[in-house]
Amino acid sequence: MLERMFDPNGVAVIGASRKEGKVGRAVLENLMANGIENIVPVNPNDGEILGLRAYKGILDVPKEKKVDLAVIVIPAKFVPEAIDQCGRAGIANVVVISAGFKEAGVEGARLERECLEICQKYGVRMVGPNCLGIIDTGSGLNATFAANMAHKGNIALMSQSGAICTVALDWADRTNVGFSKFVSLGNKADLDENDFLEFFENDNSTAVISAYLEGVKNGPDFIKIAQSVTRSKPVIIVKSGRTSVGSRAVSSHTGTLAGSDAAYDAAFRQSGVIRADSLIEMLDLSRAFSAYPLPKGRNIAIVTNAGGLGILTADACSSAGLNIASFEESTINELRGTLPPAANLYDPVDVLGDASADVYAHALETVLADNNVDGIILLVSPQAMTEVTEIAEKIVDIIRDSEKPILCNLAGGTRVSEGEATLQKNGIPNYPSLERAVTSMDALCTYYSIKDRKHSSPQQISVDKSATDAIIKDAVSNKNRILGLESMDILSSYGIKVVDSRIVKTLPEAVGVSEEIGYPVVMKIVSSDISHKTDVGGIRLNLRHADDVERAYNSMMSDVHRYMPEARIAGVQVQKMVSGGKEVIIGMNRDPQFGPLLMFGLGGTYVEFLKDVSFSVAPVSTDEAKHMVSSIKTYPLIAGVRGEAPSDINSIIDALIRISQLVTDFPEILEFEINPLMVMQDGQGCVAMDVRFTIDVK
Repeated sequence: MLERMFDPNGVAVIGASRKEGKVGRAVLENLMANGIENIVPVNPNDGEILGLRAYKGILDVPKEKKVDLAVIVIPAKFVPEAIDQCGRAGIANVVVISAGFKEAGVEGARLERECLEICQKYGVRMVGPNCLGIIDTGSGLNATFAANMAHKGNIALMSQSGAICTVALDWADRTNVGFSKFVSLGNKADLDENDFLEFFENDNSTAVISAYLEGVKNGPDFIKIAQSVTRSKPVIIVKSGRTSVGSRAVSSHTGTLAGSDAAYDAAFRQSGVIRADSLIEMLDLSRAFSAYPLPKGRNIAIVTNAGGLGILTADACSSAGLNIASFEESTINELRGTLPPAANLYDPVDVLGDASADVYAHALETVLADNNVDGIILLVSPQAMTEVTEIAEKIVDIIRDSEKPILCNLAGGTRVSEGEATLQKNGIPNYPSLERAVTSMDALCTYYSIKDRKHSSPQQISVDKSATDAIIKDAVSNKNRILGLESMDILSSYGIKVVDSRIVKTLPEAVGVSEEIGYPVVMKIVSSDISHKTDVGGIRLNLRHADDVERAYNSMMSDVHRYMPEARIAGVQVQKMVSGGKEVIIGMNRDPQFGPLLMFGLGGTYVEFLKDVSFSVAPVSTDEAKHMVSSIKTYPLIAGVRGEAPSDINSIIDALIRISQLVTDFPEILEFEINPLMVMQDGQGCVAMDVRFTIDVK
């Protein structure tokens, strides 16, 4: 159905205006200026607007006008009736540019819901409200109030911000970058990023998909759709709101470390989306994917006339995980035969400051032919004798015909402007800084591996789901938000080994249970008011006999009452002391958009300070669980360093898969944390030492 939205037989502008400076006038002028022939102005005062016959209402428009799209530019309070009339007229698509909806408060939100209900009643699809409009360069549709039309190209861009759209359009106009489609999403009352991702996936005019998003409406669907789309087309997204300011209060390490942005990082990575850190980076990457072939590896050659620039670029490549290529002997010999004796023949290739355009071109062609080179970054600095424009002219055809990406940095300002214009006139970007060229090359290399990635399905493990169901139902019934020792029973029902633990109320009980479990033991305070026991002296370790237990019990109670006098103490947990393993943490925080967000890292008391953790959106596959474990910086400590025996990594992966299934099975679990999970040597498994569940009891 969206095909007719972008390539309509006829377009109605509801709110078309005769007055210059009005949005309804700007939309009408943009439509007329770009080749759309069947345009129908709708205005209570009929007659003519800009030479076009105007109608009082959309229902007055003759059927033979074949209106497929209505652009609505009237006060918000009149929009629901306008959409209703469109539905009755058989118009399948509307773009609501009008503002004054949920962004304006309670009454606006009610109007927006009413608009959506009317759309659903008639099967009408709506962009907006509160948006700039849409553009299709193929059909010539410019249903926006932007100042200029997009150039024709192969980049589809969607944005929650209309201002971002106008910035991108103006940037593209100056740099000669073309787009296939432009969509200002606005409030996303109906059509959202998921709908347009699916549409762009099958749009033959689109090769690259870019987006500015402030959030997604349906996280799980977004991941599934994006996983499909990124197999065939790169998706670049800049997501604003990266800080945790304004996010809800959380009590676990997982929630503290997750903030408001870790779920987006994880979801984008899992779905193959390339995340841009800024608007300019999104535009840079979009342009690179639009203009260049993909490299088949990460081996990069650098050709420069300035040694310093070459070294800086090599450093930037190394930091980005790109490899500096090692040339074949034939390449070095060819360069030796044509470059001056002082030139550097190895990567980075320095042709020297007085190199002519012919020398530059020959060096570029020589390096390009090397089988060890996957892509090239070409640098030109403007010496007094440098033929910048001639160099640009010489390399245009080489870049156009190359099956490898060649990214240019004509470095400087005034003296490189003509060369930059030559490149841009021929659809070749000039990156204003070497860092931006390296970032773009890294994205090209990264997507080459993304597009062939196979997304394996999460493994389903046989568990005792009924036991957990009974525990959670009892907690909800009794409004018990923080679970106690029954947390261990939940882990056991999902096949995760737990340490032998008991909860006691008195000192004699503590001594008796310690004797029963067997020394050494650990004691921990039990209180729903205390999140981090260590901070208040609520843990005692390595208690080896009854006297130790007595002293530890009394001192722990004294410390806890001193630090948190108002805390409600439910008892003391006594458990078997386990030693000889590595402490890791597995946690979960339920994200509002994406659902259960798993966390993994080294455990213990320093996890919040080290912040060496990884995140994934559940459910996770075995491959994703392996990635979570191997991607933390301190992974070598688990894998075994300096002769240490490796930890049982497979048992961690198994625990992650089981926890993933648990938190997917039970959406009532809001937060969860095993800290520590003691991981023994390879083949000896792991055991949960402490666990905390927070349940939704509403």
